[in-house]
Amino acid sequence: MGFQQRARTPRDFGRRPRRNKAQTKPGKRPTGSGNRLGEEHVATLAETVDRTVNSLSRLGSQRFAVSPFHEHYDRWLLSVRTILSEFELNPAVNVDDRFREECSKALSGIELILKERRVKEMSKDDTVRKANRGILDAKNLLARAEREHATKKNQIAGEREHAIKPVAMSLGRLREELNRIVRMRAGFLRGISKKAKTEKTTEAAEKLDYTKKELAKIEQSYAFEQRKLESEFEKSRRKALEQIANYQREIEDLENGVQADDALDAREAACDALIDAVNSLLQRTPSRQEDLSKP
Repeated sequence: MGFQQRARTPRDFGRRPRRNKAQTKPGKRPTGSGNRLGEEHVATLAETVDRTVNSLSRLGSQRFAVSPFHEHYDRWLLSVRTILSEFELNPAVNVDDRFREECSKALSGIELILKERRVKEMSKDDTVRKANRGILDAKNLLARAEREHATKKNQIAGEREHAIKPVAMSLGRLREELNRIVRMRAGFLRGISKKAKTEKTTEAAEKLDYTKKELAKIEQSYAFEQRKLESEFEKSRRKALEQIANYQREIEDLENGVQADDALDAREAACDALIDAVNSLLQRTPSRQEDLSKP
């Protein structure tokens, strides 16, 4: 049987037939196309006022949750100025000198208040930083004093031991010598007379007493050095602790005093004044504004 070649499947087999795009009739706008190309919606007076008043009200109640609060002031002022600028540039609005004066007065007032709040908050923060630095320095000073005290104390102990050791050894030998002399038996047949024994005993006792006094002097000398060291260390320690306590008290007074806030009351009052300026402008020129708001 001979081989039969299969017929090729057409390329467009199984594909959906293409639909011709609907032609738009000349002069007819497609359904749902919105405004004409390039045509933008111009806000009416009512829309402009609502948007401006709502934006100012929102900014007037805006809280700054994270300190330092003064870092948010410039951004907030820029937002207020932007809202006023957009309001004045809207074709539906015709501002006058009185409106500009009222806005300028409100803005100048809030700028001054925020400047004072900024200086006050930065001054407080700077004082707290200095106090914390002072606490750290005082603690470092105390730690250094403790190290120096321990070193000096060990040094005095070593010098005392070095000075006492030979005297103490001599004192021990003198005691043994005195005990030996005391135990000696004196007499005609004992090799030493009672008189000689007495003289030796007296001499040994005197040497022993002298050595004891020398040892006592050494003990007193190093005891004085030790007391002097402890007195100086206690003085340094007390001074450092007093400094730490003073700095901590200063920080507590700042924290318990007038608290730095986000100037919400002042910012809200400024926005209220600007809203009043907008409403006052509309009341002064109602007819002109209504004409501009008509399409």
